[in-house]
Amino acid sequence: MYDIRPNFIIGFHGCDISVANNLVNNPDHIKISTEKFDWLGHGMYFWENNYVRAMQWAEEKKARGKIATPAVVGAVIQLGQCCDFLDSKFIRMIQSYHPIMELEYKAAGRNLPENLDHAKDPNKDKLQRILDCTAIEFMHSKIATQIAEDISNKGYSNFHNFDSTRGVFTEGGPAFPGAGILEKSHIQICVRNINCIKGFFKLRKEIEFKP
Repeated sequence: MYDIRPNFIIGFHGCDISVANNLVNNPDHIKISTEKFDWLGHGMYFWENNYVRAMQWAEEKKARGKIATPAVVGAVIQLGQCCDFLDSKFIRMIQSYHPIMELEYKAAGRNLPENLDHAKDPNKDKLQRILDCTAIEFMHSKIATQIAEDISNKGYSNFHNFDSTRGVFTEGGPAFPGAGILEKSHIQICVRNINCIKGFFKLRKEIEFKP
């Protein structure tokens, strides 16, 4: 009843300036991330209402030699049917799928993947979220299979595929000595159904408002 997030939000995507310009000019040319360490599973990623963190991420990517010119593109997003890990219901849902995944891996003689620290991360934030990504994609796969079986057997399903996934992450070192506030904390959005992205926009500079 409360699973759908009907309101629009602003998301920021850190990238190379060529990607930003292409998304504004060719908004249907969207690249989906399918990395095994994606924090919220596969999809297009945004920082929710957090331009500074998006730009910081792009600048860090440039420092690693992955992009040439850091930039940020904005997007208007409707989360739709959202697996929102800020909602306890969905935390319990992913918890319920974990033991099923564990049994399947055991039956196949395979070990579950683990979240790993990046060698150059001094904060040990488990930046490579391989286990989390695997569990989320496992859940999505099981739900899709259940929907297909239900429709085949009875013509409808009470299950829904998720359009997006959302989570809050504490990351980075303390904002100041002794702080519980961390420098890189943020809300991240992974859009699975690209129809949730209503459009991209080029960011404008803020000016002083003089009534």
